[in-house]
Amino acid sequence: MDARHNGGHDGLELVLLPMVLMRDFSTDHAMLSINTATVRKQGDLLEIIEACARHGIRAISPWRDQVATVGLDAAVKAVKTHGFQLSGYCRGGMFPSDAAHAQEARDDNRRAVDEAKALGAVCLVLVVGGLPHTSRPGSAVSHDLAGARQQVEDGIAELLEYAKPAGMPLAIEPLHPMYAADRACVNTLEQALDICDRLDPARTGALGVAADVYHIWWDPNLYRDIQRAGRERLLAYHVCDWLVPTRDMLTDRGMMGDGVIELRKIRQAVEAEGFSGFSEVEIFSELDWWKRPMDEVLRTCIERHKSVV
Repeated sequence: MDARHNGGHDGLELVLLPMVLMRDFSTDHAMLSINTATVRKQGDLLEIIEACARHGIRAISPWRDQVATVGLDAAVKAVKTHGFQLSGYCRGGMFPSDAAHAQEARDDNRRAVDEAKALGAVCLVLVVGGLPHTSRPGSAVSHDLAGARQQVEDGIAELLEYAKPAGMPLAIEPLHPMYAADRACVNTLEQALDICDRLDPARTGALGVAADVYHIWWDPNLYRDIQRAGRERLLAYHVCDWLVPTRDMLTDRGMMGDGVIELRKIRQAVEAEGFSGFSEVEIFSELDWWKRPMDEVLRTCIERHKSVV
């Protein structure tokens, strides 16, 4: 057993990670998925799909703006033509708003569910939003973080009623606390799982989390909360790396192996709970990887997926 002090409320909590055999990624990249933001500057979604197919990558996770650019019908056709699986669809969320923009948020999230369903995604990833005026443009300025978090939970509860009959699981993605004001006021797995437990206490699989190592690697309760999530709540797993120094808090993510995240240990913990899905590479890199040719980026993703993920 791998014993870890995880820094619970009394600082003494001990978490035991079972020594399980992780899946062997060293010989192929069958379980690699490319979040299409990773190469968003090198081509449109159809070009990205063609490039992934050339490299034998069989799963992607597209972004809604990229789908909108080429059209939903064209995106669906390309996914089906190449036999791709979707490890997720990015993104729903941005729930907080003032009263004048509440319907806009509701309608937009329902469209996201419909698009995810049409594309065959395994889940719709929710980046939940921060303060109302940063989440929903035009909303009145607010500094009420607790109120924003309540709006997030209320919005997820309402969207769940729409998504569940459609068979589209919702995956709450906690983001690093530096994004609390503008992108996501749910910042830890613990917060996300508390929402899941309140809204889906039966653990039906309709509501869970997207565990992105970039956002959660630092959390002293990480391994405890991965165990708490369990197989039913772990809907998506995203990988990249944390660079030192990080030059831009949004667009300077690292390629796996170039930073400080304990990638293998985190994957071991996730797989110990029964997660058997794709490792989804999601890299925003204005200063590096977005400047490189798409084929080079994809080849590097494949190599690092085999060697360090």
